[in-house]
Amino acid sequence: MKSEKYIYLTTKGRKTGKTHMVELWFALADGKVYLSHEGEHTDWMKNALKNEKVGVRIGSVNFATARVAQEGSSSREQGKKVLYEKYYGPTSQEKLDDWFSLSTLIELTPLLQK
Repeated sequence: MKSEKYIYLTTKGRKTGKTHMVELWFALADGKVYLSHEGEHTDWMKNALKNEKVGVRIGSVNFATARVAQEGSSSREQGKKVLYEKYYGPTSQEKLDDWFSLSTLIELTPLLQK
């Protein structure tokens, strides 16, 4: 799955309740999926943060919960690192900090299947 370039994220519209699917860059680390967007929150982010149960497709469908990776958390630092390295290659901490200074990092955690 790490070699896949895109994730397909399905969210429930926060106003309409209709499902929406978007193709996004992603990275995996420690069993979690990381997504990011620079600047203002997009519709997919607003939808995921309103209803944290989202659909994730990377080859097959899995469900996950979405949350913002909090500033200063080890999870946010890990997510920043793996996203940057996957799409831009090895980097210094300074470049990482510049790249994410205006970004929101979303962390997806798989739901346990019963």
